[in-house]
Amino acid sequence: MGVSEILATIDSEIAQLQHAKALLSGAAPAAKRKAGRPKKVAPAKKATASVATKPAKRKKRHLSAEGRKRIAEAVKKRWAAQKAAAAK
Repeated sequence: MGVSEILATIDSEIAQLQHAKALLSGAAPAAKRKAGRPKKVAPAKKATASVATKPAKRKKRHLSAEGRKRIAEAVKKRWAAQKAAAAK
C-alpha cells in the first residue's frame, strides 16, 4: 500500500465520520461545493427563549429642490476653483 492509497483511505474515513456526525447532530450533511459563487443562505436561527423582532425600516430621505440647487451651486463653485488652480 502506497502513501497515496493510505491518504485516500483516511480521507474516505474522515468523510464517513463527518457524515455520521451530521446525521447524529440533526443537521443535513454538507454537500459537495460547486464551482462558482455560492448562493445566499439565510443565517441559522439561534435557539433562544427571547423572540427577536425586526427593526423598523428607515424612511427614505428626500432632498428638496432648494437643497439640490444649493449643492449644485457649491459643486460648480468648487469646479471653477479647481479649474482656476489648474490654469495657473
